[in-house]
Amino acid sequence: MAIRLTKIYTRGGDKGMTSLVGGVRVPKESGRLEAYGTIDELNSVIGIVRTFLPDFRDRLGEDYNWYAGMLRRIQNELFDVGSELATPPEVEYDGMHHMGEGEVEQLEHEIDRMNEALENLKSFTLPGGGKLNAFLHLARTVCRRAERVCWAVKRDEQIADPVVIYINRLSDHLFVQSRWISRRLGEDEFLWDRGLRIDSRGRRRRDSK
Repeated sequence: MAIRLTKIYTRGGDKGMTSLVGGVRVPKESGRLEAYGTIDELNSVIGIVRTFLPDFRDRLGEDYNWYAGMLRRIQNELFDVGSELATPPEVEYDGMHHMGEGEVEQLEHEIDRMNEALENLKSFTLPGGGKLNAFLHLARTVCRRAERVCWAVKRDEQIADPVVIYINRLSDHLFVQSRWISRRLGEDEFLWDRGLRIDSRGRRRRDSK
C-alpha cells in the first residue's frame, strides 16, 4: 500500500466520522479506532523512553546499542499493529504485513535475557525509582489498556489472534524492561510496602516452626 502524506487536514472528520483503511467510514469513538488510538498512545510513551535514553548511554555501556535497537524495533512493530487494527479484514491487501509468532517469540527471548539479571520479587513493584523506569511503567499500563480494548472489539469484530497475543506479551516485556533498566542503572526499585510486610510475617511464621 502506497503511503502519501500531502495535505494534513481534510475536514473529513469534522462531524465525528473518519475512514478506516479501505475507505469505510466509522464514528471516531468506535472500538477499532479506540484500539489503534491506544496503540498510538503506547508508541508515544515508548518514544519518550527513546528520547531520554541517550542521557544514560555511558551508564548502560555495551548494552546501550542492544537496548536502543530493541526499542526502535518495538516502535515499528506497534505501527504495524496499528495498521493491522485499522484495516478491516474485508479490505486486506496483497503484501499487507500481519503480526505473527516471530514477533512474539522475539519478545519472549528478550524477556528471558533481561530476566536473567534480575532477582526474584518479594512484593509487587511500584512505578518510579528512576526516569526510564517510571515511563516504562506508564507504557506498560497503556499497553494493558490497549489489550483490554482489543479484546472488547474482538467480541464483535475480527482481530487476528497474533495481534492480541503480541500486545499481551509486550506488556510483560515492558514490566521486565522497567526492572532491568533500574538494575542496569543502579537505581532503586520501589516495592509495595504491604506486600513486604505480608512476606515478613510469613517468613517469621515459617522460622518459628
